[in-house]
Amino acid sequence: MTGKIQKSNLTPMKYADASRSVRHVFVRDLELESSIGIYDHEKQKTQKIRINIDLCVKEDTTPLNDDYRNVVCYEKVVTGIKNIVHSGHVGLVETLAEKIADINMIDPRIVSVRVRVEKLEAIKNTTSVGVEIERHRNS
Repeated sequence: MTGKIQKSNLTPMKYADASRSVRHVFVRDLELESSIGIYDHEKQKTQKIRINIDLCVKEDTTPLNDDYRNVVCYEKVVTGIKNIVHSGHVGLVETLAEKIADINMIDPRIVSVRVRVEKLEAIKNTTSVGVEIERHRNS
């Protein structure tokens, strides 16, 4: 070993990028009550979670015409997240993050999604614990 730190050859994905005709749609710090966790005490009552989502959206050549139906609507993104969270108990934050990513990747305009799910009350003396995932379309 030479002692040199090897740099990664991976480049982080830019979400808004004019050269690729993509825009960035996001939701920040959505706080909800959720039935989540693997322990018995977590199955007895809800706990606060925070969700952040970033969507890389392919821009269409069709004019927007100031019509929300021509864009990925963040209100619909939030409604989808709420429907998942309120649909029943989930054991793992990883499972919840995957469900949120999957529902958003249904829209063919979405090239990639990054989802962060944080449990705000799970571990004493922490602000939050959780997971962040990123998924890309295969085409």
